[in-house]
Amino acid sequence: MTRIVLAALLLLAIPGVPAFAQSAAPPNSGDSFKDTSTLHAPAGARVAVIEYEDLECPACAHAFPIVQQAIAHYNIPYIRHDFPLPQHIWSFDAAVTARYIQDKINPKSAEDFRGAVFANQTAIASKEDLENFTRSYFQKHGWQMPFVMDPTGQFKREVITDRSLGERVGLSHTPSIFVVTAHHWTQVTDVSLLYQTIDTALAEAPAATKTVARRTHR
Repeated sequence: MTRIVLAALLLLAIPGVPAFAQSAAPPNSGDSFKDTSTLHAPAGARVAVIEYEDLECPACAHAFPIVQQAIAHYNIPYIRHDFPLPQHIWSFDAAVTARYIQDKINPKSAEDFRGAVFANQTAIASKEDLENFTRSYFQKHGWQMPFVMDPTGQFKREVITDRSLGERVGLSHTPSIFVVTAHHWTQVTDVSLLYQTIDTALAEAPAATKTVARRTHR
């Protein structure tokens, strides 16, 4: 066994060492993470966008329309994870409401609600403000706002699961946006580079697939 192969095997055996190639946009701007094993495209997808989001985060509000327009433009999968930061007092409750709308009404309405929260973020300073905003939003859309948003705790558990996954990755801030393929991920630290990063990933993904196919048939 050569030294190079042995060194590669040792790296794969060390907990926390990424199993996929990685980069950042712009270069040398990425964070250090603990476990990046989940940062890959879903089966059958060449490229996808993964985002960890906090509804009370101003940077997330700025990124939201750009990310939504990009995934619609490229028609690629989008995997969102809620990652409410501990210093934000109402973001967890807003995420629970978005999950309620997604499950009880429809996913498109949940996206619209998230967008409305971001657009009105500066007017929401407390949990009471969020409740008033949510009540008004439900009335505006002709929906019956439940007396208890999450009586079984289902949506709370979903948000906690997302947050735990982000902690496993080692996230410390939001938004954390990744453009991912089957074997590579790029952390997009400047959202203005999102389109460029997706273009690069799409250009590289087919070549990587062909290489694997040729090796498989040897």
